[in-house]
Amino acid sequence: MPGVSGAESLSAADASNVILDAVDQVNVFLMAGILAPGGFVGADGRADLERLRAVVAGRLSDLSLGGLRRFSQRIGGTKRRPVWEASAPDLAQHVREVERVAGTGGLAALCATLMTTPLPAGRPLWELLVVPGATDAGTGIILRIHHAVADGVAGVRLARQLFDAGAAPEAPATPRPPVRQPRSRKSGWRRFWGSLSRLAAMFSVQLGPTVLLGPISTRRGITFGDVALDDISRGARAAGGTVNDGLLAAVAAAAAAALTSAGEPVPDELPASIPVALPDRGNSGNAVGVMMVPLPLNEPDLGARIGRIAQVTTAAKTEAREQGTYELTRSRWGTRVFAFLARRQRFIALFVTNVRGPEQRLSLDGAPLERAWPVTPIQGNVRLGVSAISYAGRLECVAHVDAEALDAASVERALEDELARVCQLRLV
Repeated sequence: MPGVSGAESLSAADASNVILDAVDQVNVFLMAGILAPGGFVGADGRADLERLRAVVAGRLSDLSLGGLRRFSQRIGGTKRRPVWEASAPDLAQHVREVERVAGTGGLAALCATLMTTPLPAGRPLWELLVVPGATDAGTGIILRIHHAVADGVAGVRLARQLFDAGAAPEAPATPRPPVRQPRSRKSGWRRFWGSLSRLAAMFSVQLGPTVLLGPISTRRGITFGDVALDDISRGARAAGGTVNDGLLAAVAAAAAAALTSAGEPVPDELPASIPVALPDRGNSGNAVGVMMVPLPLNEPDLGARIGRIAQVTTAAKTEAREQGTYELTRSRWGTRVFAFLARRQRFIALFVTNVRGPEQRLSLDGAPLERAWPVTPIQGNVRLGVSAISYAGRLECVAHVDAEALDAASVERALEDELARVCQLRLV
């Protein structure tokens, strides 16, 4: 297995994700999928685990796939100075088969359990699980990674390198220092006041009592859905938006359904937190800014709803990239303050993330990856999150809720119905 000569300090963003991990809010994300027969998956759907482990070992020893180096490292050092240190993974533990599930619903239920199950400490923070029963032919697969290793964008890159033998890496094989561009005094003051504004929002009270916010239980609900990427792109464009704007419009309907199901009134707007990938990642697995988008919940005209959202996101993306990561998460103590505030904040009602994935279908040792669903954590006091990835011509969507507080089935139905409506929009 490849190692690292000497220890490598965690970036501030990666270290913050270690601190944000908690027993009741495990800071992991995963990709669940369906593999068709081929390679290590037999015609009867049974998996040859030893063959799979040999394939994974080959990937981890391939120096051209530099992004996978974290799969052979663990977090060591001290709380004050955590470092990445070499640690050869035991593939008998990292790559294994779990108990049989009942279809994709069973696969989603397993994902819900895994989102509250910590990865074992003291070893590389990832695992690849074979899930029999997730489909009539073939098998299910789950790649689970700690957020300190990678965010959504980097996670897709890692999945692509792990799944595709000989695939060209999408990032340099060796770490490089961040490229810092000179900033004007005007730009510096703008960032300073923007930082103060974001920090002030953490202490402000904007949302009243709502079932969408509160302590998050360990009983989670996860649902899968998807639409044709071309269809939602065409529909969103007809309303003057992007695929992401169309997704946000559908999420607005899902949030309204969650409130209605809980017997609560539906407000005109709810603020959503949406991560924005930063172009300068350096050697960090995490590099995202955040934009806040008010989602209109009581706008019956779907086209108008998408248009309103598009007006906000067009400017908000640029601002989020300029501001970068939350200021409080750039230091150890600041992250602890951020985690404390996040469990008590009243200015974000839900999370939505959308990652661009591979346009071509991936495979693992000749087993085609037919479906791929991204599952991201719900954290702080936010009980509803929706994540999506564009993959092989489909927009694959996942709703993740605190099942003690929200009805996952209501969210699923509303999200699917509204996504279908977006796909039906046409230019007039």
